[in-house]
Amino acid sequence: MDLLRFATAGSVDDGKSTLIGRLLYDSKSIFNDQLESIERTSRDRGDEYTDLALLTDGLRAEREQGITIDVAYRYFATPKRKFIIADTPGHLQYTRNMVTGASTADVAVVLVDARKGLVEQSRRHAFLVSLLRVPHLVLAINKMDLVDWSEDVYDAIHAEFVEFAAKLEITDLAVIPVSALKGDNVVTRSENMPWYEGPSLMHHLENVHIASDRNLVDVRFPVQYVIRPHQKRHHDYRGYAGQVAGGVMRPGDDVVVLPSGLPSRIASIETADGPLTEAYAPMSVVIRLEDDMDISRGDMICRAHNQPTVSQDIDAMVCWMSDKPLQVGQKLAIKHTTRSARALVKDLQYELNINTLHRNPGVSSLSLNEIGRVRLRTTSPLLADEYRRNRQTGGFVLIDEFSNHTVGAGMIVGAD
Repeated sequence: MDLLRFATAGSVDDGKSTLIGRLLYDSKSIFNDQLESIERTSRDRGDEYTDLALLTDGLRAEREQGITIDVAYRYFATPKRKFIIADTPGHLQYTRNMVTGASTADVAVVLVDARKGLVEQSRRHAFLVSLLRVPHLVLAINKMDLVDWSEDVYDAIHAEFVEFAAKLEITDLAVIPVSALKGDNVVTRSENMPWYEGPSLMHHLENVHIASDRNLVDVRFPVQYVIRPHQKRHHDYRGYAGQVAGGVMRPGDDVVVLPSGLPSRIASIETADGPLTEAYAPMSVVIRLEDDMDISRGDMICRAHNQPTVSQDIDAMVCWMSDKPLQVGQKLAIKHTTRSARALVKDLQYELNINTLHRNPGVSSLSLNEIGRVRLRTTSPLLADEYRRNRQTGGFVLIDEFSNHTVGAGMIVGAD
């Protein structure tokens, strides 16, 4: 069974948490005591229905305010697939949380209230989804029960969103009318909308094709750990553990190790369950090479004629996540794949208005939740690809060296 990660996004009160609660409830993925707890809480609050949003809004402040603040992760499975859900906040001031939740997602589900249609937040979330290169986007038009299951409302929102999405790089779009509260088109097809002939949301999530989203062309294996057993019978064993970030690797393949550029050949690929004939993203494996080489954490195994850019000068889009603004001249720690270095902010080319998609040049700082084009100089070279080509080798985080807090998430646009 493969694993699908999906993130939900939308404005406040669009029903994201209710939708996830409905998915969990209708797919029988919650325990009886959980159900009894939310039924009791719903009764205590005077609700006339069981508030399924309480399944994900776990923080007390979230329950009291009726909003989602933190990214809530939930796990469930159906006979076809395993799922990890990231329920991300809708508020503008939690853009950084949305970026965090969507950065590893295969599918993003953007909710729209059928009564309100597309609002500024809907466009902002769709833009962030395209910026983060989430391969599949679902526009879930929620609360269809409140517009009398109207096909005209659905068609109008559908057309408006398709026109907006044409400006973005969205490769796969599905538009599904749902009622999270009533359960229509969430897990089972709705009898109230016979005019809609597409799949339910669950059916779409179970069947969306994600295998081809992985980069199986560019071999990238960042070394995470060097394995040298201390037992005498294994005194000559040297394995390199890590997660395949791209491509397909097989024993006998000719490879080079960066940044040294030394050539070798894969002797074997191993896991705790035994040897493999091939490995591909996102598998975690141990690679053994035929040659004894000086390789350490942060090095990368790749093909001789298909290598990442080795550079200390990085152009990137950065989402700033700290209350203290990003300034030109600032020094930060940078974490890229398994490699760590220090970085100097050389230039801030523009800040991107995520509502209008306009670029604002001439800015000297980036504030909390703002996104901008930044040029960095690192103390040691990064082994990088463009983010559009590989989300693993094209993404990085920036860390404040004094507080050790993550203060920025970056997507590499280019390196030279």
